[in-house]
Amino acid sequence: MIGPGLNSSDVLNALRARLIIRGYINQYLSYFIAGEFGNNGYTNPGTGYAPELQDGHVTVSYIPDVRVSAGIIRAPGPEDAMQGYMAYNFTAFPAVIQQLMFQNFYNPRPTTHYTASAGGYLVPESGIQGSNAFRYTGIAAEDWFRSGPWEFAYDTMVGSFSPPTAIGQPGDGPIFAARMQQSYIFSGHGTYRSDITAFAWYQYAHPQFNDRFYALSREGLGVTYMQNYMEQGGHWFKAEYMQGAGMIDTPPAFGINLATIKTPSLYNTQVYPGIDNHAYGYYAGFGVFVVPRIDIDFRYDYYNRLPNNKAQNRVFKTFTTGVQYHFTPLNKIMINYAIRSLAVPYPDAAPSASRAIVKSISQSIDNEFTAELVLSF
Repeated sequence: MIGPGLNSSDVLNALRARLIIRGYINQYLSYFIAGEFGNNGYTNPGTGYAPELQDGHVTVSYIPDVRVSAGIIRAPGPEDAMQGYMAYNFTAFPAVIQQLMFQNFYNPRPTTHYTASAGGYLVPESGIQGSNAFRYTGIAAEDWFRSGPWEFAYDTMVGSFSPPTAIGQPGDGPIFAARMQQSYIFSGHGTYRSDITAFAWYQYAHPQFNDRFYALSREGLGVTYMQNYMEQGGHWFKAEYMQGAGMIDTPPAFGINLATIKTPSLYNTQVYPGIDNHAYGYYAGFGVFVVPRIDIDFRYDYYNRLPNNKAQNRVFKTFTTGVQYHFTPLNKIMINYAIRSLAVPYPDAAPSASRAIVKSISQSIDNEFTAELVLSF
C-alpha cells in the first residue's frame, strides 16, 4: 500500500505543496516561513489531513563566525534531510531514512497505557500525534568558512522533541543534534556546485513514551560528489551509513482503517522504545547526465531493523532506477522503478501461530513505479 493513507496500491497525489516566504528585515536579521499543503506523512498525523507550518524561524548573523536561528528548524542530520526537495534525485527516501529518521511522535501520556507486544508496544492511530519532517522547534548555531577551494561547515541545535507546531505539550523532552562537514569545491556555488564533501552527524533525545522517558540516539556519516550539473557527462555520487538506538518503530503492515484485519500488530504501529533496540542501514547512489537535460540514476539501499530482537528482525533491500528530465535546475520530471524485497532472518523465532502471516507479508512486498513532477516558482 502507498502512504500516507496505506489503503491503495495506485495513487495520484499532490505529495508536496509548499508556500515559502523568506527575506531580510535588515542586514543582520532574516526570516524563513514555509507552509506544507501537500498530502504526506507530515500533514496526516493520524487524525486526517491538515496543512501544517513546516518551517518558521528567524536567523541573526550579527556575531562573527556564527549564525543563530530560532523557531522551527531542520535538525542537523542525514544528507537527504538537509536538502531541499528540488534537489532530490528520487521520488522516495531510502528505507533507512524513511523508517529511522522520519520520526513519529506519540502521545507521551496516554489515558490507557499502550499494550505490550513482542518486546515493544502497540500504538493505535489515536496515539500518533504527527511526524517531524526532520524538524524540531529549537535554537541552532551554524556557519561555514572558506579557505581557497576548501570549505568547513558546522551546524548544532538544541530543541524540543515534540511535533514542531505543538511545543510545550506535557511530556516534551530535549533533543540535541550536530553535524560537521568538509568540502573541496571544484567550481560553482550553491546546491548544484561541483564539489566533494565528507560529513558526519549525531542526534540524541529524551522523548517521553507511555509515561516514561527513554533515550534515543541516531548517528551517521557519508560522502557526496558532484561534477558539472546539467552538462553532458556530468555526474554525481552519494553514499551514507547510519544507525540508531531507542524508539525504533515499525509501521503497520496494512492500512489502519481495515477493520477486517483482526490481528492488532498488523494494523497498529509497533514501537520499541528501549535503548537496547537497534537499527542500521546504508545507501549508495549514482547518476549521470546523458544529455544536458536528462540524467539516469541508480540507488541501492539497505535497512536492518531490530537485529537485537530475532522475532521482529526485518531486512529491507531496494534497488531503484530512475530518469530525470530537467526543464530548469528547479523544475523537472522524475520517473522511478524500485525493486523491493523484505527478508525475515529468523522466521522460526516468531510465535508458531504467527509464522504463516510473517511469511505471507514478507513474500507479498511488491515493486513500485512512481512518477513525480516538481514545479517551483
